[in-house]
Amino acid sequence: MLSNTKGKLIFDIVDDYVVVDLETTGMEFEDDEVIEISAVKVIGGKICDTYSTLVNPGRHITYDISAITGIMDDMVENSPDFKTALKGFIDFSGDMILCGHNIRGFDLRFIYRDCEKFWGKTLGNDYFDTVLLSRIYLPKMSHSLGDMAEQYNIPTEGAHRALNDCIMTQKVYEHLKDEMRNPSPEALAVKRCPKCGNLLKLRDGKFGPFYGCMSFPDCRYTRNP
Repeated sequence: MLSNTKGKLIFDIVDDYVVVDLETTGMEFEDDEVIEISAVKVIGGKICDTYSTLVNPGRHITYDISAITGIMDDMVENSPDFKTALKGFIDFSGDMILCGHNIRGFDLRFIYRDCEKFWGKTLGNDYFDTVLLSRIYLPKMSHSLGDMAEQYNIPTEGAHRALNDCIMTQKVYEHLKDEMRNPSPEALAVKRCPKCGNLLKLRDGKFGPFYGCMSFPDCRYTRNP
C-alpha cells in the first residue's frame, strides 16, 4: 500500500503474507531497472494466488543478465513499463505483510525508489526477510536461496525467474518457522537487538569496538562488547 512512511521490518511468525521477487538489469538500485516482478499471496501458510509480469525496462538487457535470468530484450518488448507493473503489485498486495529473500537489501530498494518517483510516496507494508531470519536461526549454514532450498529438499529448477524464486522463498519460510518456534542453541547464542530484533554487528568506532544494530539507520541501538 502506498504511504508516507515505510513499513517496519518484523521478526514475528506470520501465516498470511505476500512474497515478492524482482529480476533487474543489474544490482545497483540507483541505476538499474526492473525486468520482472512476481508475487505469491499466502493465507494460512498456503499459496492462494499469484501475480507475475515481465517489465520493459526501456533499455538493453545485457548478455550477463540474460544468461542468469533467461530474460532477453525481445521477451520484454511488449511488456508493461514498471509503473504499470508496480501498480498491479501494490493492488495485489494491499496492506498485507511482505516477505522476500534479501527483500530489505535488494527488492525494496527498487520498489521504494520507484514509488517515490511515480507517486511521491513509499510502500507502507511491514515486511520480513528470510535472509535475516536464516542468519539468526541457522547461523552456521549458507544463506543463499538455492542453498537453503536444497537444505530443505525444495526443488530449485527455474531459479532466477521471479515467480519461481517467490515459490521457493515461501517454502523455505514455512520450514524456517520450525526453527523460529524451536531455536537451536546456536540460534539462541546469536546477538540480537533488544529494540527491533535484528542482528547486532561488531563495529569499530571512534572510541573503540561496539555492537550496532544492522537495521541502522532505522534503529540506532548500540552497546559495548
